[in-house]
Amino acid sequence: MNKSTGFRKLSLLTVTFFLLILSTVSVADDDDPVARILVTGQGSADLAPDMAVLTLSVTRQAETARAALDANSLAMKDVLTAMKAEGIDSRDLQTSGFSIQPNYIYPPPKPTGEREPPQIVGYTVRNSLTVRVRDISTVGDILDKSVSLGVNEGGNIMFTNDDPSEAITQARINAVKDAMAKAKTLTDAAGVKTGKLLEISEQSFNPRPMPMARAEMSLARSSDAVPVAAGENSYKVTVNISYAIDQ
Repeated sequence: MNKSTGFRKLSLLTVTFFLLILSTVSVADDDDPVARILVTGQGSADLAPDMAVLTLSVTRQAETARAALDANSLAMKDVLTAMKAEGIDSRDLQTSGFSIQPNYIYPPPKPTGEREPPQIVGYTVRNSLTVRVRDISTVGDILDKSVSLGVNEGGNIMFTNDDPSEAITQARINAVKDAMAKAKTLTDAAGVKTGKLLEISEQSFNPRPMPMARAEMSLARSSDAVPVAAGENSYKVTVNISYAIDQ
């Protein structure tokens, strides 16, 4: 047996021995799992909104689709011009929906029971606009002016934040503190102690504001701006933490 053959055999024995050791350790770990405690913590942070998102819709009806579209386009053009006059940037104006729908009437059934097909008696054109208002103090004026210019549907408001990162960070901190407090309560009650932290994770989702205030615009024309209440947004985060248990 030459040196090369002997070296290969020795290497093979060494690898085999190493794999046997790993297999033994793995079995031992499976037979003797680490005692652990898993807790879930929830945290939130409130933040005053600095931006409002409005949904404004113009709806027009006419005998023909062309007439309904022309009337709708004229009204929406006035609304867009007014939005820009109020300081709304073009990037904050977005068409969010557009439709042309026929309007039907359904003739009553004949004495014989036969039914005539529905008849088109006109058309409805609906154009919806999403507006981001970065100066909340102007929301009431914008709603009031939009109604006078032809907006006759929608008016939903969502108050949000342009950059909620600080609030979300604080919500994470509060969630971790909540989980740690729960772990201590459980281990104290069980007469054991928490060991080293084994794992921590945040539930995979995009934290969104939970609006604590919501306003609906009134379609009645008034001499004053439409009253709105911004309230606060509450950002929520959930985390999972796993600790080893010292018995």
